[in-house]
Amino acid sequence: MCELLAMASRYPATLTSSLERFARRGGEAGPHADGWGVTFYDGYDVRRLREPEPAARSPWVPFVRSQQRPTRLALAHIRKATVGDCMLANTQPFVRELGGRMHVFTHNGDLDAIDRRWRGDLDRHLPIGTTDSEIAFCALMDRLAPLWIAGLRDGHTAPSVAARQSAVEAFARDLRAFGPANFLYADGELLFAHGHERRQHDDEIAPPGLVSLTRTCNPNDGKLVRTEACPPGGCQEVTLISSVPLTDEAWRPLAAGEVMTLQFASAAEEPALRHG
Repeated sequence: MCELLAMASRYPATLTSSLERFARRGGEAGPHADGWGVTFYDGYDVRRLREPEPAARSPWVPFVRSQQRPTRLALAHIRKATVGDCMLANTQPFVRELGGRMHVFTHNGDLDAIDRRWRGDLDRHLPIGTTDSEIAFCALMDRLAPLWIAGLRDGHTAPSVAARQSAVEAFARDLRAFGPANFLYADGELLFAHGHERRQHDDEIAPPGLVSLTRTCNPNDGKLVRTEACPPGGCQEVTLISSVPLTDEAWRPLAAGEVMTLQFASAAEEPALRHG
């Protein structure tokens, strides 16, 4: 199965050793040698780099680590191909525009029969590649599109948080019927992490599918991320979500079917991460 990583922070930060530890599992410390990608939000737009080659041997990983711009939200993926060829179009994270912002999605698991049962119902959003994960993302975008379109018509910039949470939770519930359905989905303001089940060390498919770690610290005393600047007296808060723990700290397993929601405060408010 593929592996996922997300970072959400109160103040802009950069992935440091967490990106390299994660990348080593892409063909060095793990079998996920069929591609990798990382996406960094910059406002409602994103910077994205993907390769259909092993992350562990990619010259781009140390370049990205050294050159990345600080962000409050980043998502990464390393692939073990089970559906679809090893090619760029099948390499995650996937992105789509909706409501004037970029939406990002990564998935881990095998979704049996989703092609047969959901592809024919797709409308506004269609897959570019041939993976079950991208079909799932297009289905999510189609479900969310009426919310965003209605919001724009009413003069709002985004649907309510409650409406988006309800839609994502219903989507996650339906997706679990096809198989392991761990995913990360972000719209530039909210990050949703859905934990289900994955192949464990004993080769059994079981929870947890995702784990999380939240740190509250001074700007530069974390080993996995680095904060370039905080206001005087500011305290950084960082949440990392991963398929497996990247350190020996006490990462919290997400319960099977849990949808963890992180919300960024608006620009007019004190920077914060809100856990839902």
